[in-house]
Amino acid sequence: MNVTFDFTDDVALVTGASGALGSAVCEEFAEAGATVAAADMVAPDDEDAELDTDRERVHFYEGDCTDESEVERVVSEVTADHDGLDYLANIAGTWRGGTPIEETDAETFDLLFDVNLKTMFLASKHALPHLRESAGGGAIVSVSARSSLEGGEGDGPYRASKAGVRLLTETIAEEHTGEVRANAVMPSVIDTPANREMMPDADHDKWVDPADIAETVLVLCSDATGVTSGAAVPVYGEA
Repeated sequence: MNVTFDFTDDVALVTGASGALGSAVCEEFAEAGATVAAADMVAPDDEDAELDTDRERVHFYEGDCTDESEVERVVSEVTADHDGLDYLANIAGTWRGGTPIEETDAETFDLLFDVNLKTMFLASKHALPHLRESAGGGAIVSVSARSSLEGGEGDGPYRASKAGVRLLTETIAEEHTGEVRANAVMPSVIDTPANREMMPDADHDKWVDPADIAETVLVLCSDATGVTSGAAVPVYGEA
């Protein structure tokens, strides 16, 4: 069964837009007719950026989503340029691991909580007043992780930061019942060039394509899930 979406006249802000998953979410929104505000500190001309800004309806906004003044500026520019905001996809994130807690430096801990949790908090905080004004009812989708459901060896701060994303998602949903829906997706290993380089001997066929996760993000923003809020949706397939 083929599923299509129609987000014509809607505006979606996507953080972490230059990465593999962020760029896939931007592409799916644009294909569905939305105006996409693609935000990242990595510009499209950077060799590591995967965002296609030549695509119709995709507009890039450069900014550091761990800096509140930058987030406030980007949200203000997006809402002024496009007369409002309907959806926020909190895709910005990173992974670090490989060491037990007693060997993990504070800089790594701070990085993970800044990029994975603080960006989600700041973008949601400044987008919410605009999302409440969305004619169709605004929606937020953030990225947690399968590993956030339990402790594990070697990447505790990552798991904790992603657990925080789930809890903040539930909080936003509770605080904005009937106004703005908030949900999260929980991937495991995503099939990206960086992950293939990091784990060349893994079974890549079991990994999930970013485009498949992006489709779930759109589902959670669509009318098809109008009664779903506060959920954490598995998107890890066989991974």
